[in-house]
Amino acid sequence: MRKLLLATAAVLALTTAAQAESVRMSVGSYNLNNLPFPVAESLGFYKEEGLDVTIENFAQGGSKVLQALVAGSTDVAVGFYDHTIQMQAQGKHVIGFIQLARNSGLVLAGKNDTDFDPAKPETIKGKNVGITAPGSSSDFFIRYFLKQHGLTDDDISIIGVGSGAAAVAALQQGKIDLLVNYDPAATIVVERGLGKILIDARSDEGAKAVYGGIYPTSVLYANQDYIEANPQIIQKVTNATLKALHWMKDHSAEEIVAKLPEDFVSGDKQTYIKAVENAKAIFSEDGKFVPADLETPLTVLKSFNESVGKATIDLGKTYTNTFVEAAGASAKN
Repeated sequence: MRKLLLATAAVLALTTAAQAESVRMSVGSYNLNNLPFPVAESLGFYKEEGLDVTIENFAQGGSKVLQALVAGSTDVAVGFYDHTIQMQAQGKHVIGFIQLARNSGLVLAGKNDTDFDPAKPETIKGKNVGITAPGSSSDFFIRYFLKQHGLTDDDISIIGVGSGAAAVAALQQGKIDLLVNYDPAATIVVERGLGKILIDARSDEGAKAVYGGIYPTSVLYANQDYIEANPQIIQKVTNATLKALHWMKDHSAEEIVAKLPEDFVSGDKQTYIKAVENAKAIFSEDGKFVPADLETPLTVLKSFNESVGKATIDLGKTYTNTFVEAAGASAKN
């Protein structure tokens, strides 16, 4: 399959269809791990590639997008890499074809007066912990923390609160005691004085402390059947998204935010700019998957996900760098 895709993609990277091709793309939320996607859309990169993109924002976490992809109601998902591992364990073939965020971006935050101390893991007992959605990577984060420290899901209550403003409101209103979430929620909590970050996995050092290694997150993925049937569309989506990654690398957080629609910005603009600045380090510079890094999410999932633990997972079948390589070769020509 890889040789066929590489040959096809190399040719398609150099050609442009005269008529716009339709593609349905879905995103679980507009947390900052997914930022290259709205940047590519806002700057018109998908349109430049000859694509007519229909976007659906579920705003409830990546697990909802995964369900839509498997059900066939979307073509391309903007979601987290670890979902491809989950699907292989269930006998389904979902393939990541460009990496957006090379690191977690997750934090665990609590109110300023919280008595939870990560150095004393048992102090999490009895807490209501907010995540984006059940089955999401924020869910995996907290379950892995519990597993590492000899605790169980029964020791806490895990509650789906979404992301962004909704997640911040849940913490502020006391609906939850702790919040596992991404930027901009992480930065908003601190900037508004609502709470503090207790565990920070946005940096490489933080990710290694939490997971034991780099934890790739946001990617574009699709069903293998769709990729094989529509390599030209996948190549164009890759070209546009890679262009967005390169553009983000060369522009400041303020310049990035200036290009986003107003309704995309959570909270006040200055706080959002700080959130983008805090998140910039997690983004991939070349869109490629690094095989060694993919071992980390596999290890995390195996620790508490029974179906993954029992399955023989071939990580080589969860991703392809074919289209990114073809896009890079095209850009150089």
